[in-house]
Amino acid sequence: MEGSLGAVAQFLDTNIGLVASIGKIALALVIALQVAPIMVWVERRQAAFIQRRIGPNRVGLFGFRLFGLGQPLADTIKLLFKEDFIPQQANKFFYVLAPILPAVIGLVAIQGIPLGKEIIVAGHTIDLQPVNLNAGFLYLFAMSALGVYGVALAGWSSNNKYALLGGLRASAQMISYEIAMGLALLPMVFIYGTLDLQGMIAAQSDSLLFGFLPNWGIFLSPISFVLFVVTMFAETNRLPFDLAEGEAELVAGFLVEYGSMRWSLFFLGEYAMMFTLSALTTCVFLGGYEIPWLPHAQLVTLLTPIFTAEPATWVAAAIGLGVLIVKVAAFMFLFVQARFTLPRFRYDQLMRVGWVYMLPVALLNLVVMALIVGFLRLT
Repeated sequence: MEGSLGAVAQFLDTNIGLVASIGKIALALVIALQVAPIMVWVERRQAAFIQRRIGPNRVGLFGFRLFGLGQPLADTIKLLFKEDFIPQQANKFFYVLAPILPAVIGLVAIQGIPLGKEIIVAGHTIDLQPVNLNAGFLYLFAMSALGVYGVALAGWSSNNKYALLGGLRASAQMISYEIAMGLALLPMVFIYGTLDLQGMIAAQSDSLLFGFLPNWGIFLSPISFVLFVVTMFAETNRLPFDLAEGEAELVAGFLVEYGSMRWSLFFLGEYAMMFTLSALTTCVFLGGYEIPWLPHAQLVTLLTPIFTAEPATWVAAAIGLGVLIVKVAAFMFLFVQARFTLPRFRYDQLMRVGWVYMLPVALLNLVVMALIVGFLRLT
């Protein structure tokens, strides 16, 4: 037994990087997979509150109702056993592939989000970003852009005119708002001088703005923040930008021929991408996992006398992850509130907002911020 334990310890010590990478990826996947069931419950409860209904409040566990928290589990069981079908004239390969793409891309995209600063394990420092990339948010952009392929394929492969129109709308919407989204983030690259999300978070915690405000991106470039939040709604096909579904016009758009678990995979991908883009917004504009006025290094210093050096980094990382989730939850709630507050745009209005208003404002904001940053660096 002792020999086996020694061999395991030796393997972990020599392959700490590999084990840490697998652990970080697994943690990110666990978080992403919890988003969909929790958000389904939140959306249904908030919709009921806004519309003066009760909402799900009975399904619980072992006789305890728990505010209806068991409802997502009941829905999952129902969808698992619900009849599945493929339309007779559909392209079967792409029909089956289409719902898998958004789910996989949503789960992969979250791997680029820093879940914390770092921890120390057996003398090894481990960065808590599952996939550590110098061009962090470019990776997230690439993943979010790929998500539209699932919607477009679903619309085309279903051999349904309503579904095809929904897929075409999603593609046009992505092109219209992805440009403004990229332009909204470019000023932050000028300000921070890096594409790395860890570097951006560190830059926001180094000092205070005007001596009392957190040095967050939302204060450095508020127009970029507003532009990015609006485009984030469009990128995830959420109200008031859900023209790809448009129940009043397209029945259910690209989803019209889907049911059972294939239908739910689209929403798993949607919620995972909502979480990822909310986390990206948090990292770029709200300091990520950092506590306002308390940088990570100071937090570790405060915790070290209590927990000693290595455990202090673990506790600080857990606190940072909690802070990140709280900030992201605020954006997720904004998605829910907007869905049951704002009416859906007409398609011509959606295009006008993207091309006539968002794009010029984003370009002007980019030029102004570039001039300001250049002037400040020269002085």
